[in-house]
Amino acid sequence: MLIGIMADTHDNLPMMEKAIRRLNEAKVELALHAGDYVSPFVIPLSKELKAKLIGVFGNNDGDHEFLKKRFSENERLEIRGNFAEIALGKLKIALLHGSDRELLKSLVEGESFDLIVHGHTHNSETYRKGETLVVNPSEACGYLSGKPTVALFDADRFEAKIVDL
Repeated sequence: MLIGIMADTHDNLPMMEKAIRRLNEAKVELALHAGDYVSPFVIPLSKELKAKLIGVFGNNDGDHEFLKKRFSENERLEIRGNFAEIALGKLKIALLHGSDRELLKSLVEGESFDLIVHGHTHNSETYRKGETLVVNPSEACGYLSGKPTVALFDADRFEAKIVDL
């Protein structure tokens, strides 16, 4: 199973379009968004994604209720609040924005999840802590780094790679 991972879209509609196009081209079966949509402007674009999308809020997401409403308008889009625990068969995924560094550190140190997905830092990284793989896809918007990226996680190989947009 191939999972697309993105974060920190920050209302950058052209980059969101590129991210969705890249995930569709890769034929991901599930997409995860680690927060910071910022406003509901990006939600209509998310409808172009062929896979189901599960997301969480980030620290810059303003109107949570309106974001929830916009997500609920499409059965393939789901926003779960500040944290999501996702089970795919035996694969256990933690999805969070990562602005609460202490919580993120606890999740990583606890090694209770197979995959931990977060954003917030606008820097990409993939690393292992024991049997846990931690993935930060960086920023899909490209505002801070100048390098918009997403990540692809291959659940069969248990590998993630960062992909430039």
